[in-house]
Amino acid sequence: MTVESKPRIGGLLLVPLAWLLMTMLTSALVLAMYLSALFDPALREALVTNTQAFMLQWSLSLLTSLLVWIYSLWVTWLFFKRSRRLPRHYIIWLLLTVLLAIKSFAFSPVSDDAAIRTLLIALLAAAFLAPWFRRSERVKRTFIEP
Repeated sequence: MTVESKPRIGGLLLVPLAWLLMTMLTSALVLAMYLSALFDPALREALVTNTQAFMLQWSLSLLTSLLVWIYSLWVTWLFFKRSRRLPRHYIIWLLLTVLLAIKSFAFSPVSDDAAIRTLLIALLAAAFLAPWFRRSERVKRTFIEP
């Protein structure tokens, strides 16, 4: 009797999984940072007394962080479920991280060195992982569940 086992997540598939988990963790920390402004009375007062444009920017940043965290969590769930939808969503997720890095480079008040480093890392990850997820036989054999 031959028992056909499903391919396991291992080997080089651990690299994109680690990248996904690290980004999800970073998104959770950024989300916690934004939410901490609501619980600290001094920060909450500064948030409320600033201009409406500042409050709008803060709200959009909070919403973006929340959406990235939720999408990263969902892509992680697809990864562990070994869903056949994962390669497409992982590539979309990589492109989303590149767009967010471009946004932080162009619009965030962070140093240029930090923004460029974030952008380069996101670009390198997308440049290597997106084609690999698209063409790899290992990915095609592993992510087969509906």
